[in-house]
Amino acid sequence: MRAVVMTDPARPPELVEVEPRPVGRGEVRLRVEASGVCHSDLTTSRQPTPGPAIMGHEGAGTVLAVGPGVTRVQVGQRVILSYVPGCGQCFHCVRGESTQCEEIRPLMATTRAELGGAPVIAKGGLGTWAEEMTVAERQVVPVETTIPSEQLALIGCGVTTGAGAVLWSAKVPPGASVAVFGCGGVGMFAVQAARIVGATTIIVVDPTAAKRDTAEKVGATDVVDPAAGDPVEQVRALTNGRGVDFAFEVVGKPETMLQAYSSVRARGTAVIVGMPAPDAVLPLPVGAFFHSERRLMGSFCGSANPLRDMPTLVRMAELGMLDIGAAVSRRISIDQTTSALAALERGEVLRSVIVPN
Repeated sequence: MRAVVMTDPARPPELVEVEPRPVGRGEVRLRVEASGVCHSDLTTSRQPTPGPAIMGHEGAGTVLAVGPGVTRVQVGQRVILSYVPGCGQCFHCVRGESTQCEEIRPLMATTRAELGGAPVIAKGGLGTWAEEMTVAERQVVPVETTIPSEQLALIGCGVTTGAGAVLWSAKVPPGASVAVFGCGGVGMFAVQAARIVGATTIIVVDPTAAKRDTAEKVGATDVVDPAAGDPVEQVRALTNGRGVDFAFEVVGKPETMLQAYSSVRARGTAVIVGMPAPDAVLPLPVGAFFHSERRLMGSFCGSANPLRDMPTLVRMAELGMLDIGAAVSRRISIDQTTSALAALERGEVLRSVIVPN
């Protein structure tokens, strides 16, 4: 089968033929029907791995085969892929903290295929940039829906990460004021979730005019162009000088994290959603942190329980509450992923989605 494999972080990943590993106990083999090109893929493509690695962590597909002991899915079922396994048994899972499941790291080291006799692992523990894939049963979420796979795939990361940050991490209440710093494929769903919960002020901060325009179409009440002046001051001017109740940083850069933190009111909450570089450091004004009682928190995969919450997001999309299609900028073939990463870095797209030829 063909898969996009990274062998050297100094070089772009390549489309190559790999030999898939047989389906083992507790595993599921899938035909990948769609996979998103996420900004996290761009970040992880520059990080070293112990060997060749299949790229991609956001996808949807159909079950082709199941190994011994599998009970969650059957052949022919549609599934969303989740890089958060949610084993249900570890220290964190039994406390309702699925995103911190202790099985995440072991799964990232699992061999998924072979390339010239060498083992191939998968970025994010999945490897969705492939024609087929074998994953652990606990990484699939079965769904019954007619939503197109190109939209269903985005629930595996972008939708859950963005909407979940609002719904399950911050638990934004009705009537709140919200700022979203960065309105790409994840930030757009934070905007939509803020609209769904009844936030009355939803401010988007983004340097790209097209993204600001899209944000207004899906729920933003105000937009801020950082090039027009200090974005923190612009956000404060839209909130009677106080700042917002909640700010979501969806870029992954310390400078925008600080802007998000600085834009919340006293006792407000800033939420870090964007994936930072491994060595990124956030310089925080500790005096303001202390005196204003502002809160700073992280949000990984929207603090979601995939098996419980991804079907909820599917239903929201079915009811028209979530517009997933608005985030699909391009439909590409598997051999166009390198150009899709470059377009993502240039800020030209919300999401490119890999679909079968």
